[in-house]
Amino acid sequence: MLFTRYPVIAPVSLSIALLINSCSESKISQCQRLIKVVNHGTSLIDTKKGQEASKSFQLSKDLKNVTQSIQQLNLQDPTLQKFQPRFIRVFDNLSLAIAKAANALEETKQAEASSNGRMKITKARKQIDSTLTTAAKTAGKESDSLGLQLNQYCSQEVTKN
Repeated sequence: MLFTRYPVIAPVSLSIALLINSCSESKISQCQRLIKVVNHGTSLIDTKKGQEASKSFQLSKDLKNVTQSIQQLNLQDPTLQKFQPRFIRVFDNLSLAIAKAANALEETKQAEASSNGRMKITKARKQIDSTLTTAAKTAGKESDSLGLQLNQYCSQEVTKN
């Protein structure tokens, strides 16, 4: 009686293990999901940047949504989990910088046609340039570096399989 159970238990255990393993998402598919969201955020910046405050405010909101999408990815791979907060920080910083620049741009529209108004416009333009330059130098460079590292890691995973 005891010997007849073991031939059944082994195949059932193996089947359960294979089923659990096949249900878990592969590193490659996790890479693809993260890359897709990051590329979406990058393309938003490329296509929606502009000189209008309303477009900039919308871009800031869209980048905030990208940040939330990255947070919700539920990545299981430990290396990808390390990339996740770094990309969140990049898109969050870009969103904040663009919102700040949009606020300054909005101030230029409300400035009066006077010497005081021209001073406000000059100050706002400096703030816009400073904010966007800083964002490009810090978040932009970090995004490029992270993207390169992510692509290297994910391409290694593809060649392993």
